[in-house]
Amino acid sequence: MSELRRIDEVVWEIPAGTRPDMRVPARVFADAELLDSIDDGSLEQLCNVATLPGVVDAVLAMPDVHQGYGFPVGGVAATAPPDGVVSPGGVGYDINCGVRLLAAPLTAEELGRRREPLVHEISRAVPAGTGRGAGSGLTGVRLEEVLEQGPRPLVERREVGTHEDLELTESDGRLEGADPAAVSERARQRGADQLGTLGSGNHFVEVQRVEEIHDREAAEAYGLRQGQVTVLIHSGSRGLGHQVCTDFVKRMDAGLGRHGIRLPDRQLSCAPISSREGREYLAAMAAAANFAWANRHAIANRVREAIARVLGEEAAAGTRQVYDVAHNVAKLERYGGRELCVHRKGATRAFPPGSPDIPERYRGVGQPVFIPGSMGTASYVLAGREGATERSFGTVCHGAGRRMSRTRARKKVVGAELRRMLEEQGIVVRCPSNTGLAEEAPLAYKEVEKVVAVVERAGLARKVARLRPIGVVKG
Repeated sequence: MSELRRIDEVVWEIPAGTRPDMRVPARVFADAELLDSIDDGSLEQLCNVATLPGVVDAVLAMPDVHQGYGFPVGGVAATAPPDGVVSPGGVGYDINCGVRLLAAPLTAEELGRRREPLVHEISRAVPAGTGRGAGSGLTGVRLEEVLEQGPRPLVERREVGTHEDLELTESDGRLEGADPAAVSERARQRGADQLGTLGSGNHFVEVQRVEEIHDREAAEAYGLRQGQVTVLIHSGSRGLGHQVCTDFVKRMDAGLGRHGIRLPDRQLSCAPISSREGREYLAAMAAAANFAWANRHAIANRVREAIARVLGEEAAAGTRQVYDVAHNVAKLERYGGRELCVHRKGATRAFPPGSPDIPERYRGVGQPVFIPGSMGTASYVLAGREGATERSFGTVCHGAGRRMSRTRARKKVVGAELRRMLEEQGIVVRCPSNTGLAEEAPLAYKEVEKVVAVVERAGLARKVARLRPIGVVKG
C-alpha cells in the first residue's frame, strides 16, 4: 500500500488519517521482503480493525500476517472497556489454537531406529482428522468442569498429567470468567467426544530434535539441550470453539444497529465489552479456551503413553512440559495503568523477564515462545524480551504464516510426492490424506527464519533454540 511509512528498520505504519474511519494507526512488523510478499487483503483488513470502537494506541500485524476472517491472522488489537468492543473475528473460529512443547529425556541419536515406531505409535494414540474424533478425555470428568477449570480436573480427578504441567501452561490453563452456561448446546455436542483429538488442517504433533542452541541460559532454564528429542503439539478447541465463534458472530451482527456500531466489514461484528453480548462472548470464549488447554493436555498424555509403549515408562515419566501458549484469545490485561481487552489472532503472548504472569522458574529469562515453521523446515523456541510490552502488548507471531492458500497449494503440490520428499529428508510422516498433506506443504508458508529474524530485530523476543522435525503426525 502506498500509504505505508517506514517507522524503523522493521516497523511500517499506515497513519490513522489515511482513512476517515480509522481511529488509530495500523502498524506492520516486517522487513522489506516480507512486506512485498503481502499480496492478499490482510493490510486492508488491518485498517478495518483500526475503525473498531474503543481501539487504542495502534493495531498491529505480525511478520506472519495473512488474510483471515475479519481480522488478519497475525493481527493484534487492544480495546478499552467499558465502551470498547470485543470482536469474535479478532479471536477466530479456532479459539485458543495453540502449541505445547514437551522435552524428552533422550537425544535423537539415542532414539535411533525407534524413531519410526514412535511416530507411528503417536499417530495411533492421538485421533486425527476432520469431524468427530474418538476422544475419551472426558471419562470420569464432566464437560462443565473442563469448560470452567481447564485441564485441572483431569489432573486432580484422573491423574492425567501433573500439577507441573498446569504451572507450565499460560494462565495455568484456565481463563478467569469462564461460564459454561454461555456455551450453546450445539457447541457442547460438537466438542463432547473431541477432547484429546488433533483435528485437521494445520494441526499436528511433531517429533523434533534440538538442532541448535542460541541462548544457553534460557535453554537451560527451559530444560533444553543440544540433540534432545522434543514433541510439539498444535491443536485447539475443535468443534466446540468453532461453534462458539459461529454463535456469537451471528448474535453480534444482529445487534450492531442497537449499539450504534457501523463497520466497513460485517466480519468484524462486535459488541461493547460491557454489553450483555460482550460479557457473554468473553465468558463463552474463556470456556472454549479452557477446553482447548484441556485438549492439548489430554493429547500430551497420549503422547507420553505412546512414549511409554515404545521407549519405556522411565522415558515417559521423564518427558516434561516446557510450556503451552495460546494463539487465538482475547484477554483483559493491564498496560500503563489501563485495563485493556487484547485480541490476539494468530499471535502469541511473549512477556518479558520479571513478568508476574509467567512461571516463577522462567522469570529470570522471559516467557517461552514457540514459532513453528512448516513440517519440512525448522521451528523456534524464543524468549520474551523487555520492550515487547510497550511495542506490541507483549506479543509476537505464532508461526511462519501462510503465503499460499490451501487451494493453490493443492494445485502446485502432489501429496504423494511431498510425502516421499519429506521421508527422503529423514522425516517420518503419518497423514491419512495426501490432499491434506499437500495443503500444508513447506512452499505454502513463509520462511520461518526470516519471520523470526524480524521478531528479533524488532526487540520483541530472542532466539533460544532451533528445532528440526524428524517425524510428523497430521490429520
